Amino acid sequence: MPVDQPVPGSRAPAGRVRVDCHLHTAASGDSVLTLEQLAERARQAALDVVCVTDHNVTSAAVAAAERDLGVRIIVGEEIRTPNGDVIGLFLTERIPYVLPLGEVVGRIRAQGGLVYVPHPFDPVRSSLGRLLPGMCADGAADIIEVFNAKVADQALNQRAAVLAERYSLPGGAGSDAHDAPGVGASYVEVPDFDGPAGFLAALADARVAGEFRDHAPRYPRRPPAGTDGRRDLTGPGHSPSRVARRSRW
Repeated sequence: MPVDQPVPGSRAPAGRVRVDCHLHTAASGDSVLTLEQLAERARQAALDVVCVTDHNVTSAAVAAAERDLGVRIIVGEEIRTPNGDVIGLFLTERIPYVLPLGEVVGRIRAQGGLVYVPHPFDPVRSSLGRLLPGMCADGAADIIEVFNAKVADQALNQRAAVLAERYSLPGGAGSDAHDAPGVGASYVEVPDFDGPAGFLAALADARVAGEFRDHAPRYPRRPPAGTDGRRDLTGPGHSPSRVARRSRW
């Protein structure tokens, strides 16, 4: 699967739009992205459409869709199930979390929404992984995320692309941004569309762009032990990397 680098400042050709299929606002609880920051970063990244897919809530997505942010909003939700996370796109109402996966898929479809599978094989997040081939064979997935900008090992994104091709499913791409710098790290460029059926059709002619872009640092690094009387968090058992991974996305 060819993946182009995002080009800041460039725009999609006439008749085509750029869609970031997966990102989070502060309503997710583990994100710090405000709607105002989203609007500004979407403009800078030349995004035309953004899918707001907060964890287990749709309130911010609905609020964004009701405002003039200068970017089209698709209301989505990343829903935790006992088997892993799944995203519903083009939702009209929130879907509760921890319901069985099959029930969540049914509720997404009942709203006329699309079932989007995020970071399918990422082992450090709640991914569907081994269940996905069965889902695809049963027709329970509409879109496979073939590029997630928070996945450092590109072999995992490539594995998702191979699976999508095997089952003739369209691929999506998302920044999975939880902060302003992450917005637009990955997107699909597709013919302009209207509604879920139009989006599915447009993905057949998608160009994928993306790059790995980690979460921005949340907190300043602590000074060395002894400089301010605080406990040393950089010694054995307290490496900076372990501290930074306390919040799991």
